[in-house]
Amino acid sequence: MKLVEADILFVPGLGNSGPGHWQRRWHGKFPHATWVEQKNWNRPTPDEWSAALHKAILMATRPVILIGHSLGNHAITRTAANLTDTKVRGALLVSPPDLDNPNVPKETATFRPASRDPLPFPTLLTVSDNDPYCTIDAAGDLANCWGSELHVAREAGHINLDSGHGLWPDGLMMLGRLLKRA
Repeated sequence: MKLVEADILFVPGLGNSGPGHWQRRWHGKFPHATWVEQKNWNRPTPDEWSAALHKAILMATRPVILIGHSLGNHAITRTAANLTDTKVRGALLVSPPDLDNPNVPKETATFRPASRDPLPFPTLLTVSDNDPYCTIDAAGDLANCWGSELHVAREAGHINLDSGHGLWPDGLMMLGRLLKRA
C-alpha cells in the first residue's frame, strides 16, 4: 500500500504530542492525515479514548493506517477488539508503556490491565532498549500478545522529542516497512 492510498490516523499518548514531536511533524507532511483528538489528554479514560479513535476510523474514507505513540497504543489495542470491519490495514505502535511499570505516570492506571488480545491487522511495534516506561522484556511480551513484529531501537529513550526524536527518519523507514505488509 502507498501512503497516499490510506487515511493515516495519529493516536498520541498522555498529554498529547506537542510541536516538534515526530507525530506532529509527520502529520503536517502526510496526505490524508487525521489527528485523533481526545477530550482530556491529561486524565485519560479508556472508554473515551477508544470511542474517539473508533469514530475517526468510521469516518475514514480510505483504508486506515494507525500511528500510535505511548498510551495511544493502548487506545489502539482496546479499540481493535470492537472493530467489525477490515478498514484498518495496519498500525505502527511506538513506545507503548508497560502499564505495570512503576515509572509510568499514575494517570495511565485507568488503562490497566493492558489488552493482551491479538490484533486483527499487521502491526510493527517499535521500542527502545532504554525506555524508562517499558523494559525490553515487557515490550517483547506485548509484541507476542498482540502478534506484532518487534523492532528495538538502540538508546532511543521514549522515542519522543525529549529523547531527541523530532522528524525521526528511522520511524519513517518502519512505516514504509509496515505499508508493504498492509
